[in-house]
Amino acid sequence: MPALELAMLKRSVGAIAAGCERCDRCHRTPLVGERVYVYDAGRMLCELCRGLRREPPTGSRLVRGPEFGHAVRIRITDQRAA
Repeated sequence: MPALELAMLKRSVGAIAAGCERCDRCHRTPLVGERVYVYDAGRMLCELCRGLRREPPTGSRLVRGPEFGHAVRIRITDQRAA
């Protein structure tokens, strides 16, 4: 593989990885639909690592896919004459 192709591949993989959330303990990327837990100072732990902490989390949320919030909503109205 030529050096330019390799450099471009490394750059794109690094850009994708930078945008992903990861567990602060195991560095695993949680799956879409998995629940993650937030602790003090913004630490985020996945479902697997949550059991290793004694204190309760300050919050939790579901991991959503990249398409979340981009759905098209269609309003259907009755166009028949009354």
